Amino acid sequence: MPDAIARSIEEMRGLDAGALPEEVLSSQRPLLLRGLVEDWPLVRAAASGPRAAIDHLRGFDAGQPVTAMVAPPGAGGRFFYNDDLSGFNFTPQRQRLRTVLDALDEHVDTPEPPAIYVGSTTVDACVPGLIDADAIPMGDRDPLVSIWLGNRSRIPAHQDLPDNLACVVAGRRRFTLFPPDQLPNLYVGPLDFTPAGQPVSLVDITAPDFERFPRYAEALRHARVAELAPGDALFIPSMWWHHVEGLEPFNVLVNYWWRRSPGYMDAPMTALMTAILCMRDLPDHERAIWQDVFRHYIFEPDDEVASHIPERARRVLGPLDETAARELRARLLNRLNR
Repeated sequence: MPDAIARSIEEMRGLDAGALPEEVLSSQRPLLLRGLVEDWPLVRAAASGPRAAIDHLRGFDAGQPVTAMVAPPGAGGRFFYNDDLSGFNFTPQRQRLRTVLDALDEHVDTPEPPAIYVGSTTVDACVPGLIDADAIPMGDRDPLVSIWLGNRSRIPAHQDLPDNLACVVAGRRRFTLFPPDQLPNLYVGPLDFTPAGQPVSLVDITAPDFERFPRYAEALRHARVAELAPGDALFIPSMWWHHVEGLEPFNVLVNYWWRRSPGYMDAPMTALMTAILCMRDLPDHERAIWQDVFRHYIFEPDDEVASHIPERARRVLGPLDETAARELRARLLNRLNR
């Protein structure tokens, strides 16, 4: 990442994790919150070294299996596709957390270890009690709290639908963020065959191939970079692209993520995949018509869209609630399963 191109992320210091301002939790731009969770016990343990952090985590292991991704030393910590994108360069292994921690402990001093990475594992199920006393209040939000751990790793740039408060509690991490509008410049891979659930950029940020990916130079003009130490947190708004690097022999992150939409709403990616099935290959003139239909009902609706229909008869053109969403989902499933 050329330092002359990448911009830093706006920093805030001295915030109380027990009373985060609404302006932070509802921000539409990334925010680096220095020292936000520096008093967490795991952060203090990690200050004594990686093995102290590993021992601390062992004390909370609930014995539940986790999925560890393991890549060979030659992968350089990059969890990615194989050369022809027909598979991946890592192997998922279902193991107890203690087994993973033992492997990470064993390789702390190994110069070129296999890359080991456990991502997005629910804290309450995996390490219950780890942050109970220090949980960050989120008001009326209902966040999912997850833990991510491993040794040196590189996770390709991807988007997540939820807002994300990512707290580094052991090791150091470097985040490279891109605004959502940089999609055309990030050369995203397959939508339906991904390393870990979300489509990823095919560009290797640490060694970009500008001949193969020339528009990535434009993405770099908009990149924002931050390196987080234990105790630091980063707020990543919904749909911001983020590339994440674990920089130490042992790294742990705990994150909170939540959606700003009701739980009964489906993921917008479902609509995109359905649109590929239903509209992408229409003749150009028909696709243009449907573009106007979507603009009318979805992207630029006004108060007149359904005003000519009695309220009780508006159905999906009226406000959605959990019941209406369930009925709509059932109707769609019936149509898709024809």
